[in-house]
Amino acid sequence: MSIISSTGHSNAASSTTTLSQRLTAAIFASILGASLVYFAGFSHIEAVHNAAHDTRHSSAFPCH
Repeated sequence: MSIISSTGHSNAASSTTTLSQRLTAAIFASILGASLVYFAGFSHIEAVHNAAHDTRHSSAFPCH
């Protein structure tokens, strides 16, 4: 048997916070991802180049 209860509070503030948190996380992830791609793609460090070489070529990212 389930009981459904209502507190009468609006979920508007909760969903705004959730949307804000999601947007912040998406922006942070995008910046982090772009930074990693930039670092691996344009690094002159041979170890970084070799570690990311096959991945770059499989995603058509030029490295030569």
